[in-house]
Amino acid sequence: MASSSVGSDIFALLSLLVISIGVLLLLRHYLPLRTTPGYLLFPVFLALALPCSIILLVPIDLASSSPAATDDRHRGVWLPEAVVLTTWRITYWLTFVLTWFILPFLGEYCDSGFRDTRARVLYSLRSNARYQLITFGTALAGLVYFILSNGFRGQSIKGLVMALAYAWGLVLAIGLMGHGLVALPRRVWRNARVGDRLRNLQAQAPRTKDRLDDAVEELGGLEDTVMQLRQRKTGMGKEMQEWIEELAETATTPTSGRSAATRPSNPTIPAVLTERYLADLTRKLKRARHKKARFTSEWAALCLRAKHTQTILDAATSKTLPSTRPANALLPNLLTPALRYHLRATLLPYARLILSYVLAAASVFLIFSELISPFLPQISIISLTIAPHSAKAGLTLPSQLLAASWLLYMQLSTLSTLSTLRVWGNRALVPRATYPESATWYALQVAKLTVPLSYNFITMLPRDLLLRTQFYQFLGKLINLTPLGEGFSKVFPCFILLPVLATTFNLYGRIGRAVGLEGLGDEDEADGQGSGFGTGGWREGKALIDAELQRHDASSASLGLEARAGSLDLPSRSDAPLLPTSTADASVARTREARREFNAITNQEEDGEGADGARHFYQDFGERVKNTFDNVERPEWFKTPAWLGPESDGGSALKRWFGGRAEDGRLRL
Repeated sequence: MASSSVGSDIFALLSLLVISIGVLLLLRHYLPLRTTPGYLLFPVFLALALPCSIILLVPIDLASSSPAATDDRHRGVWLPEAVVLTTWRITYWLTFVLTWFILPFLGEYCDSGFRDTRARVLYSLRSNARYQLITFGTALAGLVYFILSNGFRGQSIKGLVMALAYAWGLVLAIGLMGHGLVALPRRVWRNARVGDRLRNLQAQAPRTKDRLDDAVEELGGLEDTVMQLRQRKTGMGKEMQEWIEELAETATTPTSGRSAATRPSNPTIPAVLTERYLADLTRKLKRARHKKARFTSEWAALCLRAKHTQTILDAATSKTLPSTRPANALLPNLLTPALRYHLRATLLPYARLILSYVLAAASVFLIFSELISPFLPQISIISLTIAPHSAKAGLTLPSQLLAASWLLYMQLSTLSTLSTLRVWGNRALVPRATYPESATWYALQVAKLTVPLSYNFITMLPRDLLLRTQFYQFLGKLINLTPLGEGFSKVFPCFILLPVLATTFNLYGRIGRAVGLEGLGDEDEADGQGSGFGTGGWREGKALIDAELQRHDASSASLGLEARAGSLDLPSRSDAPLLPTSTADASVARTREARREFNAITNQEEDGEGADGARHFYQDFGERVKNTFDNVERPEWFKTPAWLGPESDGGSALKRWFGGRAEDGRLRL
């Protein structure tokens, strides 16, 4: 007599509960749950929870598809076939509706700049109509082929819809996964050693700081436009005046306090203001605030990581590392300073190296399985690790865990590419301040990619096991309804070699530099070997990070090193920016000042050697002597002798002797 599935039912329910809690914590990290509207929060939650449950559902389906004669006690977690099939139908069609209708509509609705709901709905419908018309045109061509192959039946139309959705998702998934299978292990390996990790952070700093400066300037220009509109709102209607006043209240630029005479005019403001112009301005303001919050968060996190990494390197002599946890923390600090140092400086780097080797081996096995499974699926690595003997016996719990691990790594490799390739415009995930349109877009991608990757995973298993799964009975039969669909599902995964080779040899970055598009390459693949400012080298990044940390320590303020909470839709005046107002608007000047300080320290302009050249001993000696004389407190009765020159610059003659610059064009030996 077959055993009962009560234990498996309890395990599946508990797993779903854990997945739901994990998704809620993830949403809480990127979105403020209290201020995020429910109509946005619930679809995004479903779009993340359903794909995560598919990772659990695939191994359960594999174990549940064993023959009836098999003893259920030797199987892992399993459910009745009717329950599995019903679960697949609910999960798939909910994911389908979220991917193609609900989330695109919500994304454009949140991105709209209109005030009232009706105008937002119309704007979202118009924006999505273009994409839906293109999709509908492609579907008509596919429908003709399906009718010619199988006749005009309801099953043909259903198969067409599912096959097209699968094909588009598989194309995107294979490209992203191929990139991630190479980039993810390499990123872990490059950041394993503490010194290399610090050098990589310093190499990324100039690019991040430049993007932050551009975002601050862009937002400041838009807020200046709002302030100019505020001065000329008297001749408008009441609704337009309230709209402009709402926009002006959210402005944080210090130029808002200037008079209209001193504020530069904006020639782009039309003579007659319309509702569409104000909606477009509102949408640009929301995107600019998101852009500023995004790069401010990235710059803050980069500076903090560089500071902590530098602290580990500085503790090499004392072999002790103090705790960064506050004294009133809930959990006690169980590590001693010496043990904490050895953990951060020795154990974790070796653990990262081992992890990078494991991930690299898993990537090689996955690529081999993708290439060999269309021809000999029984010898693919995926098949040998999950079902090594045959598919006649049900999968055990260890085999299910291996299946879930393989599928999870495929998902992580694919989704990690979404955050590293800068080809998605202004979309990004910002802790506690993610733009609603970005949240819907990332949730849409997760929902879109999970089903094709899951079906592609089970095609690498033995065919007799594949044909018995409810996933194949529900989706696979419709994909293989025509010879074209069956051939596409088998052959196209072999094209994973194209993104793998492109990422291995950094073809994205080479093509991007050739055509002038900087964002095509991986964000972590910058070589960072440039020396001076303007080249994006690590020396420039070190100077920028040190200047930011010194300003933070001197002012005892946040200066961009804290996260920001709240919505970016129309934030209230009380929402403090990550950077203080004066600091944010002067960031460009600070960057130039830091670059001048860097050039003064390295003597790039005078020496002409470049920052990578070796510094001579007399340069360091001269700087030390100069600093000694500059820092000496002289009594009031002491006067500089005439032969030393004037005191207007605090001892310029001594500076010229010991490494200072000649202000009047004279040469320095």
